[in-house]
Amino acid sequence: MTTTASTWQNPSPAERLRILRETRTVAVVGASANPARASNFVSTYLLASTRFRVLMVNPNETEILGRPCYPSLAELPVVPDLVDVFRRRSDLPAVLDDVLALPPGVRTFWTQFGLFDEAVARRAEAAGLQVVMDRCLKVEHARFHGGLHVAGFDTGVISARRRSTDGVDPG
Repeated sequence: MTTTASTWQNPSPAERLRILRETRTVAVVGASANPARASNFVSTYLLASTRFRVLMVNPNETEILGRPCYPSLAELPVVPDLVDVFRRRSDLPAVLDDVLALPPGVRTFWTQFGLFDEAVARRAEAAGLQVVMDRCLKVEHARFHGGLHVAGFDTGVISARRRSTDGVDPG
């Protein structure tokens, strides 16, 4: 039995930066009120550290992080620019179907760490969407906006090092 390597690739860092710069509205599909869930952590960051309008989507919640939560993409008050998916890999085709059923406006289909499906990526691109898979929206935003080094590690912007009041570095 032979296996073939994936030929689909994510956009380059420059293209991902362009996507983030052009995005105004993000729908978080699979948003959770549970602070231990990645979608909650990412949504908290997006609300606190970006200019994005963040819309929560989860049929089992009515409010997350003080924001209304919508049962489906179809019930959002606006069409988002970017759909950020926190669902099982097996759910990706159905989520893409929901995205494609929306009125025109969605530009990017984004899936979080661990979510990669080449067939879904190709179908989304064939429908005219930009696709980013197996990448965290929070990590990418932080990387491009000073919170992380390009390689993904902490830049040291936040430090426990004390500064002297007289201007002399105590270290």
